[in-house]
Amino acid sequence: MRLGKLSRALRGAYPESGVARRVRHFNGWLDRAASEAAGAGTYDHVATVRDYYELCNGFMVWGWGESLHFAPLTPNESLEESKVRHQRAMISKLQLQRGMKVIDVGCGVGGPMRRVIRETGVRVVGININEIQLAEAKKLNAEAGLEHMADFRKCSFADMSAIDAHTFDRGYAIESTCHAQNKQRAFAEIFRVLKPGALFWGQEMCLTDRFDPRDGRHRTIKRNLMRGIALHDIATFGEVNHALEGAGFQVIEGSDWDVREGQSTPWYQPMQSRHGTLGNTVRRLPWGRKAFIAGSKLAEVLRLFPNGSAEVVRLLDRTAEAYVAGGKAGIFTPLYCFLARKPLRA
Repeated sequence: MRLGKLSRALRGAYPESGVARRVRHFNGWLDRAASEAAGAGTYDHVATVRDYYELCNGFMVWGWGESLHFAPLTPNESLEESKVRHQRAMISKLQLQRGMKVIDVGCGVGGPMRRVIRETGVRVVGININEIQLAEAKKLNAEAGLEHMADFRKCSFADMSAIDAHTFDRGYAIESTCHAQNKQRAFAEIFRVLKPGALFWGQEMCLTDRFDPRDGRHRTIKRNLMRGIALHDIATFGEVNHALEGAGFQVIEGSDWDVREGQSTPWYQPMQSRHGTLGNTVRRLPWGRKAFIAGSKLAEVLRLFPNGSAEVVRLLDRTAEAYVAGGKAGIFTPLYCFLARKPLRA
């Protein structure tokens, strides 16, 4: 995404003034959630997740690409190439075949969806609560000539009541159900709309076995990740599997795909040091992010960006620092990938 396109995207996402106020409101969501847990207030986590993507989507696509997810990296690949390889691995696990109907749970702007359609010929329905991302996904699908192979529903994956049970042959959720306030409830709703025997592939952000709840630094990193990514909590691998099984799924396999034999690159490296071609990595590096904060302030003065845009960039910079801290400490991974099946008799 070029800067001119980014400017237009931001103006569409921020139609009103007060973006900085909205960022401050978002930054306080953990405190509001704690008040709700204590019996005070009316906190709505779905609204928090929607606000997160409404504020950040334009900058996320500009900095990370149309596929808004992490991928296992290798030294000889760019981030973009790694994401393509990762999506193809998902396609292989799901055994997708032409004519199938597939649900993309939390479809973002549809990057993985477009690859799935191009390479398998399946029809995909994307689920999303964010109107900005849905509009962008539809536009990009049309530009790719794939609009006839995809449909969209604006709804939460925790409540897809507008969709009949036993509708889809396959399903996938890439870094989406990690936002669920109740993971088992979200998986149960996905279970309901899948046909008996259907496969479901997911990628979750998780705490690893190295996380120590007694360690103050670990707790701080976890809290910073939760706040910056709008995660109501961060599950362990076992908790994800337990939620899947509680919803009725049979877990076929599940592992951290960042842990492999042979040469590999840590998943967080694109946010820490150079990975891939320089032109694509500058905007992700720490000094590039800091420079872009300053550049965004200037763009506000020149009225190229809406006022308050720099505060969104600052939010994303802090979140990138939390990602790197969690990855370097070995207590967090965005690459817990699982394959599950809905039993034939369900």
